[in-house]
Amino acid sequence: MAIAPDLDAAKAQRPEGRCVLIVAPFGRDAQSVAKLLEQAGHEAVICADLRELGARIDARTGAVLLTQEALAGNMAALNDALDRQPPWSDVPFVLLIAASSRRSGRAEATRLQFLELTTNCVILERPIGKRSLTSAVASALRLRRKQFEMRDRLVELRESDRRFKAITNSVDQMIWTTLPDGHNDYYNDRWYEFTGLAPDTTEGNGWNAVHPDDREPSKKRWQASLATGEPYEIEYRLRHHTGSYRWVLGRAQPQRGDDGRIVRWFGTCTEIQDLVEAREVLARSREELEQLVAARTAALEAEMASRSEVEAALRQSQKMEAVGQLTGGIAHDFNNMLAGVLAGLDLIKRRIDSGRFDGVERFMEASIASAQRAASLTARLLAFSRKQSLDARPLDINALVVSLEDLLHRSLTESIRLRVVPGQNLSLVVADSNQLESALLNLAINARDAMPHGGELTVETSMADLDQARVAAEPDMQAGRYVAIAVTDTGVGMTRDMLDKVFEPFYTTKPIGQGTGLGLSMIYGFARQSGGEVRIQSEPGRGTTVTLYLPANDDAAGLEQPPAAGAVREGKGQSVLLIEDDPSVRMMVRELLNELQYEVHEAANADAALPILSSPCAIDLMLSDVGLPGMNGRQLAEIARRHRPALPILFLTGYAESAAHRQDFLGDGMAMMTKPFSLEALAGKIDEMIAGTPAHAVQAM
Repeated sequence: MAIAPDLDAAKAQRPEGRCVLIVAPFGRDAQSVAKLLEQAGHEAVICADLRELGARIDARTGAVLLTQEALAGNMAALNDALDRQPPWSDVPFVLLIAASSRRSGRAEATRLQFLELTTNCVILERPIGKRSLTSAVASALRLRRKQFEMRDRLVELRESDRRFKAITNSVDQMIWTTLPDGHNDYYNDRWYEFTGLAPDTTEGNGWNAVHPDDREPSKKRWQASLATGEPYEIEYRLRHHTGSYRWVLGRAQPQRGDDGRIVRWFGTCTEIQDLVEAREVLARSREELEQLVAARTAALEAEMASRSEVEAALRQSQKMEAVGQLTGGIAHDFNNMLAGVLAGLDLIKRRIDSGRFDGVERFMEASIASAQRAASLTARLLAFSRKQSLDARPLDINALVVSLEDLLHRSLTESIRLRVVPGQNLSLVVADSNQLESALLNLAINARDAMPHGGELTVETSMADLDQARVAAEPDMQAGRYVAIAVTDTGVGMTRDMLDKVFEPFYTTKPIGQGTGLGLSMIYGFARQSGGEVRIQSEPGRGTTVTLYLPANDDAAGLEQPPAAGAVREGKGQSVLLIEDDPSVRMMVRELLNELQYEVHEAANADAALPILSSPCAIDLMLSDVGLPGMNGRQLAEIARRHRPALPILFLTGYAESAAHRQDFLGDGMAMMTKPFSLEALAGKIDEMIAGTPAHAVQAM
C-alpha cells in the first residue's frame, strides 16, 4: 500500500483515472479500506485531510472515497481543486456515513455543504459490506474512465474539425455544410471572401445572398433534394462583394450513416460567370449556325441515303461470300469423306454378295477412317461455333502438358527441338481435358508446318493477372486471374493480313490438301466456350506465339485423374432401357447390347419409355438420346428419377445446345457420350455405370 508517495513519481507510473484517493481520519479506517481496494485490484492512496486531497486531485484520480468525519475539515482546498478541473471532468465521490449521523443537524449541514461542491457523489451508510463497497468504487471508476474516453473523443473531434476547415479553406471553391434538415452550419473562407459578409453571419440561412429571381427556384430544388435524398445541382446568381450578382453552380451530396439515413449535406458553389457569358455569345449565333447545319444536313442525308444502299448491298455480298466459303468448305470435305464411306461400304457389299471376303477388312478400315474424319470435322465446327458438349472439370495444366510431351515429340520432325516449361504455383482451371489436348496438338502441328527447316517449339505455362487497364484494349477479355499456355515457334511467322483471318473457318495458309482451316477456329471456339480467350503474336520471319488463356479456379474438388485401364466386361443379363428416335442407331445399339449379354427394352421416344419406367420390371441403366421428339432426354430423366431415384442414366447426343456444358446439364449418376462413338467406348461406359449401381436402383418405387 502506497501512502502519500511523491506526486511526480506517481504520475509517471500510474495511468489516468485509475487511482482511488481515500480520506478517513478516524482510527485505521483508511488503511482498512485501502487494503480492501488493493485486494480488489484497484490502486489506492490515503490522504490525511481535505487539504491534501485537493492537492492530489488530477488526471490520475479515478474516484475519491470519504468518510463523514473527513468533512469536518476546511473544504476550500477541495473546492479550488474541483474548480480547476476541465469542463469534461467530474470526479466521482463515494461518501460513507453512519446511520446515526442522519439525526445530527451539524453533520447534515456539513454533508449538504459538501454536496454543493460536486454533482457526482454516491452516499453509502455504514456499516457496509466489502462487496458493496468495492462494487460502488468499481462503478465510480468505470464512470471516470468514460469521462476520459469522452475527453479523447472531444480532442479527436476538435482535431478533425481543424483539419476539415484547413482543407476546405485551401481550395478555391465556396464550400458549405448543412444539417439533415437543411440548416446551414458552416461556410469556408471562400464564401465570405466572395460575398463580403462577415464570418458566421450567414450560418443558418445563406439564401439571402441569392438573387431574388433565383431564390425560390433554388429553394424548391433544395427542398426536393432534402425530401428525396437525391443530389442537389442548380445554377443561380449569388451576390458578389462588389454588389453585383454573379452566376455560380451549386451542388450538394448527402452523407449517410451506417443505417442509411442522411446525417449531413456537403455542398459547393463554383463561379461560372465566364461560362455563362460564353454561352450567351454562342446562343446569339446559334440561329445562323442552325441554318447552315440544316442545309448541310439535308445534303448529307441525301448522300448517306445513297451510301447506305451501297453499304447494304456490300454487307449482303460479304455475308453471302462468308456463307459460301463456309458451306463450300463443309461440302467439299464432307463429300470427300462420304465418298470414302459409301465407296467402302459398296465394295464390301459387292464382295459379300459374290462370296469373296478378301480385302473386306481394308475397305472397312477405310470407311471407318472417313467416318471418323467426318466426326472430327463436325466436332471442329461445333467448337468454332461454341456449341460443342464440353466435359469441363478441374485440371492441373502442368500435369496435362507434361503428359503430352511424348505425343508432341512424335508429332514433330527430328529437326525441331521441343521445350516444355511448366510455370510455378499454377492454379487449376475448369476445362474439357480432351478438347484442351486436341487444341495443344493442333498448335504443335501448325508450328511444325511453319518450321520446314527445323527450329524450336516452346510450350510454357504461367499465371496471368489481367487488370482492367490491361484488358481495356483487348476485346472480349475480362479482368481476372488466368492460367496462360503459350506455344511459341521460331518459324516463318505471319503477316498482319493473315493474323486478321486466322480464326475464320476454312482459312489456311497451308498448301491445298494439307489442312482443313478449322484448327485455330476450333481452338478459338473452345477457349471462348470455356470462359477464356486466345491471342496470337507473330511477325514474318520471327515466329509465332499463340497464347491460350483459361480462367483460374483454385477449387480442387473433382480434379481430373487419368482413367484407369481395364478390359470391357460383358453383362450378366442386366436390363437396359434404350430410348433413341433414329431407327438405325437404335438397331445398332440394341445389337451391341445383345452381343454384350444385356437384356434390352426399346422405346422410340419419351412417351413410349414412360410406361416401362413406371412398370415393376427391373432396369439397371437408362440409355437415352438427348434430342428426342417431344419431351427431350433430360426431361425424361427427371421423370425417371421420380420412379427410380438411383437409376444410372447415360445420355447420347449428336448435338444439343442445352448440353453444351455437361456439368450444368448432368445430375448425380448421369453421364454423356457424344455421337458418333465407337461401340467399344459405348460398351465400356455402360459397364462402368452399371458396375457402380446400388441394388435398389433396379426396381420402380
